[in-house]
Amino acid sequence: MHDTVYYTAMVWMTGLLCICIGMVIRTRSAVVRVLAFDALTLVIIALLILYSTTTESSYYLDAALMLALVSFVSTIVAARYISERKVF
Repeated sequence: MHDTVYYTAMVWMTGLLCICIGMVIRTRSAVVRVLAFDALTLVIIALLILYSTTTESSYYLDAALMLALVSFVSTIVAARYISERKVF
């Protein structure tokens, strides 16, 4: 049962990863591109967490945490730059 749930989740996350990459490539709006990049990093974080549970290695959880922190800060900076044309 655990294997079927894991493989279903991996297939689902891989499909979402392809959709997010397509959104980043196809869109013309900067706001939609920032949101697509944010969704892309969330899917990558989910994939890292799934892989970490199967390998029982905490290094992938550390990488997911760091990616989440960098993604949060970069999304805030990009949104502020798009709205006000200044970073700080």
